[in-house]
Amino acid sequence: MNTMDSTPQTIPATDGYPLGATFWAAAGTPQGVVVMHPATGVPQRIYQAFAQFLAARGFHAITYDYRGIGASRPKTLRGFAARMRDWMLLDAEGVTRWARAEYPDLPQLAVGHSVGGHGIGMCGAGWGLAGAVLVACHTGNSRFIRQRGERWRVELILRGVGPALARLMGYVPGKRMGLGEDLPGGVAIEWGAWAGMQRYFFDDPTLGAVERFNRVTNPVLVYGFDDDPWATPPAINALTQHFTNTWVERRQIARAEAGGAVGHMGFFRPKFVDTLWPGLADWLAAQAAAVRVPDAAEAA
Repeated sequence: MNTMDSTPQTIPATDGYPLGATFWAAAGTPQGVVVMHPATGVPQRIYQAFAQFLAARGFHAITYDYRGIGASRPKTLRGFAARMRDWMLLDAEGVTRWARAEYPDLPQLAVGHSVGGHGIGMCGAGWGLAGAVLVACHTGNSRFIRQRGERWRVELILRGVGPALARLMGYVPGKRMGLGEDLPGGVAIEWGAWAGMQRYFFDDPTLGAVERFNRVTNPVLVYGFDDDPWATPPAINALTQHFTNTWVERRQIARAEAGGAVGHMGFFRPKFVDTLWPGLADWLAAQAAAVRVPDAAEAA
């Protein structure tokens, strides 16, 4: 696969903030448009190979960076005002609206990785999707982590070191800490606050997450992996149980079935192009076909 059919884009969030994005054109007649919502602090380049794969399977694909990350990062994160809710309610919303406005006659679909799946549930523009896939998506409560050492480490980062550094430095130096990209301070502070709530952000009265998830009516496919230390089945259940007005299909994948270690971040690695990716693409194609209306030429 190559990048010849990819085009850089600047897509406005709903408040006008410019988001760095990439459009991947479908090979042949497009069967739908897939917006890929990234994980926390994960730049869109991590999803490049998967976007190319979807394009080869006949989907337009859109990758993007949340504000403060990758191509959407300002010159400095010190003093940069951004919260985690902004990624869901402003950024995911803006990209979804852009895709629908650009391709109104094509089925709209979404793939969310980790917090990207939260955005799918929260994003009002996504409530009319043909289908959505959640990969390694869960609530950020450390009590669901089985390994005691990992549970303590995550708790320390989310509720201790992360918020403290955010208040001290104005951002979290994730790259130097081995945590991926640097994070805006407000993102880390809000993330830590939610992590301390019994039901994560569903207990935040300023967010309305329960009501938002209830408004999702499109089919939802959820992937979990047996070797993911964070998105354990109980942690996934704590999130997906709030999709109360739609059909949710669960796929829990063992390492042997995947053909290698997946963990929390591995699904989008090219080594799974022949094992994990086709099943997801087939599901998207089925949802797109279920809602697609033939044009005049096809009908004739």
